[in-house]
Amino acid sequence: MATKKGIWNLQQVRDKQLQDLWSYAGSADEAGTLWGWGDGSTGRLGTNNNINYSSPIQIGSAENWNTLGADGRVLTMNAAIKDDGTLYTWGENSEGRLGQNQAGTGWPSYTNIKSSPVQVPGTTWSTFSRSSNTVAAIKTDGTMWVWGDNGAGQLGLNQGDVSYSSPTQLPGTTWKAVSCAAAYTAATKTDGTLWVWGQNNNSGQLGQNNITQYSSPVQVPGTNWAFTYVAEREMWATKTNGELWAWGYNNDGQLAQNTNGDNTANYSSPVQIPGTWAVGQNKMAGGYYNFFAIKGNGTLWFMGEGGYNSNGQNNQTEYSSPVQIPGTTWDELAAGTTQAGAIKTDGTLWTWGANSAGQLGQNGTSTTNSPVQIPGSWKTGDGAIISGWNNFMAIKQP
Repeated sequence: MATKKGIWNLQQVRDKQLQDLWSYAGSADEAGTLWGWGDGSTGRLGTNNNINYSSPIQIGSAENWNTLGADGRVLTMNAAIKDDGTLYTWGENSEGRLGQNQAGTGWPSYTNIKSSPVQVPGTTWSTFSRSSNTVAAIKTDGTMWVWGDNGAGQLGLNQGDVSYSSPTQLPGTTWKAVSCAAAYTAATKTDGTLWVWGQNNNSGQLGQNNITQYSSPVQVPGTNWAFTYVAEREMWATKTNGELWAWGYNNDGQLAQNTNGDNTANYSSPVQIPGTWAVGQNKMAGGYYNFFAIKGNGTLWFMGEGGYNSNGQNNQTEYSSPVQIPGTTWDELAAGTTQAGAIKTDGTLWTWGANSAGQLGQNGTSTTNSPVQIPGSWKTGDGAIISGWNNFMAIKQP
């Protein structure tokens, strides 16, 4: 078919840009079945029960799961998007974090738990991030929607402690990617700007060179920002040219500045981590005061707290500069509090770290401090794997 030539108006140009940027994380033929393993309490594995599984178990029978969103520090709920743009959540629902227009309570008297996936209102969802308290999701038209707890202004709605149990729109129509922690959020726009909001305690994790809390988005200096990852009190972000920057809490050397120690080593403004790094939604992930990232050449690197056998170095040493985890062709990352996992470009899936709930998927609970393979052929590309509190979820290739 010949290409039709002509002059596009501004709306047509914008629509084309959004289509290119926000075609769902993959196409229908890249979708697959959804699997989970590890801690299943409060229904967080979506298997219609509260059982732990030490080997991957399929969630429902659907074969059109497309993306698991941006990996994030999360405790008791999960979410996923199908290739038709519908978004589903399940697990614990305190502060309305499941987006069902239904409030719930958390520990010790859990209410309104959903142990199987339930649909969030709306369509054309493209990507999302979830934390232990909140969810932020972006649609294909570049709008962002938030729900859950807002005690620290982490929903960005210029309000105080008002929770939302249904998606509520955040101003703006050019949002690109988002990452949530329990009490603060970071997101990039299609113009390369980076915005943050929520809690900003003495770690300076909002990158504003202060410790002021913000309930509306404020810009982090710099241009060409691509993707972010936020942890409990620290943040990392890549630029489109492969630069990696970090700021916030650095007690265990997780910012890779060859320094650590209490609050004296924290950074309230971005500092660069040397190297050329891969640019993508799940090319970096963090656990318990540590951080993993993939370089542009497919190698995988670790920095920070090495406890729980999570550093992939066959030891429990702390590293304040990047150290390489064996292997090449690493593609996608996920990390929980005490475990980590990654998918290679050949579709093989590997896990390591703590294993008290069977979260390493090895049909047992033995800990390993080097990557071990989980059988199967797994989806690659952004949003292929996520981790939570002692569990993982991943999409298998069809």
